[in-house]
Amino acid sequence: MLKKLCILLVFVGAISTTTAQIKTPQPSPFSKIEQVVGLTDVTLEYSRPAMRGRTIFGDLVPYGKVWRTGANANSKITFSDNVIIDGKKLVKGTYAIFTIPNETSWDVIFYTDTNNWGTPQKWDEAKVAIKTTAQVQEMPMDIDSFTMTLDNLKTGSADLGILWENVYVGVTFEVPTDKITSKSIETVMAGPSGNDYFQAASYYHTEGKDLKQALEWMKKATEGDDDPEFWYLRRMSLIQADLGDKAGAIKTAKQSLAGAEKAGNADYVKMNKESIAEWQK
Repeated sequence: MLKKLCILLVFVGAISTTTAQIKTPQPSPFSKIEQVVGLTDVTLEYSRPAMRGRTIFGDLVPYGKVWRTGANANSKITFSDNVIIDGKKLVKGTYAIFTIPNETSWDVIFYTDTNNWGTPQKWDEAKVAIKTTAQVQEMPMDIDSFTMTLDNLKTGSADLGILWENVYVGVTFEVPTDKITSKSIETVMAGPSGNDYFQAASYYHTEGKDLKQALEWMKKATEGDDDPEFWYLRRMSLIQADLGDKAGAIKTAKQSLAGAEKAGNADYVKMNKESIAEWQK
């Protein structure tokens, strides 16, 4: 029995050894940057190869050819809003970043297909969302690890920076901060919308809160509108009825009924007819 137990333990130990995974550091570690630029969320994801004593540009990374711009899977950038690059609109979303390095300038390409490991097997110009040119700036020292940055942050713009060896390349992108902020100011300063009043009144009515206040909100939701939404009028009639104003409720329900019939909404036609009949008793 003891011999069998020993054999079993040796067998289990052998299985554990063969299934264990050896963990080693990645030669090109993954990096992720999340940055708010103005009011726009920008996320940068890429892998970081090292120089390791090698000559990079013009040797490891040839001039004049499409480069994956980093290592491993595509380097990617995600914008939560439409942005402007070199005077052209880049629609919000995620893009692979490819480049064509040269001695004095680089082409920087935002590519819609982000599912490549390295460069695409077949380059598709139709997937180039934007292509822009950036000037090379020589740095006074080497950057050993490939680096991408989001810097020069302003309320309306930032720079996507690419650094490696003694080279820096920057691409400025503009974000719609002023447009978003101005719209927000206009919306808030204009006061609640008709739908805001309707939602507030509906909540007060449903929860049995201050019905007089609910009715005032419904009046604000419909005032100045020659043809109020029939569901607005339906809610107003119910509030009027619960406040004991049957005559007012019937009048409002008839308006709602007419609107529902015009819209071909059978449910609201039925509900209004039933309520009018009940309130007329």
